[in-house]
Amino acid sequence: MDILIKNIKQLVQVRPQSLKWVAGADMADLPVLDDAYLYIKNGLISDYGSMKDQPQISPDKVIDATNKFVFPSFVDSHTHLVYAASREEEFVDKIKGLSYQEIAARGGGILNSAKKLQQTSEEELLERALKRAWEVIGFGTGAIEIKSGYGLTLEDELKILRVAKRIGEETPLTVKTTFLGAHAFPKEYSREDYIKLIKEEMIPAVAEEQLADYIDAFCEEGFFTVAETEEIMEVGKSYGLVPKIHANQLSISGGVQVGVKTGAISVDHLEAMGDEEIEALKGTDVMPTLLPGAAFYLGTSFPPARDMLKAGLPLALATDYNPGSAPCGKMPFMLSLACIKMKMTPEEAFNAATINTAYAIDLGDTHGSITKGKIANVFISSEISSYSYMPYAFGANLIDQVILNGEVITQGQK
Repeated sequence: MDILIKNIKQLVQVRPQSLKWVAGADMADLPVLDDAYLYIKNGLISDYGSMKDQPQISPDKVIDATNKFVFPSFVDSHTHLVYAASREEEFVDKIKGLSYQEIAARGGGILNSAKKLQQTSEEELLERALKRAWEVIGFGTGAIEIKSGYGLTLEDELKILRVAKRIGEETPLTVKTTFLGAHAFPKEYSREDYIKLIKEEMIPAVAEEQLADYIDAFCEEGFFTVAETEEIMEVGKSYGLVPKIHANQLSISGGVQVGVKTGAISVDHLEAMGDEEIEALKGTDVMPTLLPGAAFYLGTSFPPARDMLKAGLPLALATDYNPGSAPCGKMPFMLSLACIKMKMTPEEAFNAATINTAYAIDLGDTHGSITKGKIANVFISSEISSYSYMPYAFGANLIDQVILNGEVITQGQK
């Protein structure tokens, strides 16, 4: 279907060419086009410009976006979308004062999710995950990364990744997948035996079925050490998997440095950061990815975004959508948290949630901006006064229409 969107109040994130990323002071620049049109043809962004220059065309569908904004769809580069069940009982435990570590130590947390997932069939898991996938589409997300990590057995880790792949086949989302067997240590194994299982059985099986693009580990006190993380990343690399690291969520863990050392495409969380960690990221190709939903939910400190921007680093924003520490897949709310709690400007937040997250999952050439030739993943806002209104009105539903792969997503699909 060919679609013409006309009378757009502002077309946001207009880039004549693809960019690797936006970093430092450049993140404050968000290019827009006033009183614009956008032409979508064969699933791609074909043309755009000012209304006064609109060419004479006869599209299949015309959408009038008077007083509305058009954005590139969000790219959510860090999620745990495939899980078996919610964990609101732990939500109550947190209210009563238990910490993340205390809940995990008594069998909650990741091990709780793993137990539930091991008892859930692949078809049941898919049915539940598809509901979340359509939910995030309605929130403006067009591409997403999905991790395993709630299986902790060979069979169940593969099950999660197969479901994640099927989400990419059964919805219009662009899906990238990550093997996160190194998420926690199951009680049935010693540390040494479980790491051996990851290296000698899980990674080869994931690679054989081509189920993952990336390999991840939770590098944190009480979970995987720097040495263990490096060891697992190197084995993953030997099978063609690109490292991504859960780094510095609860403490300065060394996760940033091991991410740099192993050539990770991103290091994610970064609630605990010092000057050494920021310095280690300078001049690298590693994308610092902030997950403010987890800091908000757990009541921890937020990543020092301004310090990282001042150092000239790029920043990405993702949801960390998961049942235990960030049960929210709404990217617009992440923008609000970035602005309110981390003092990022709306321009910086939008750049972080589009171009920079696209880089973090190798989609920079096809997603993340309004650029001719890119996949036509966009959303149209309701009538709002400015793009800053979206992070400002943090509880509002401001998305009017979603277009993915050049097709209008109907309410029924959502």
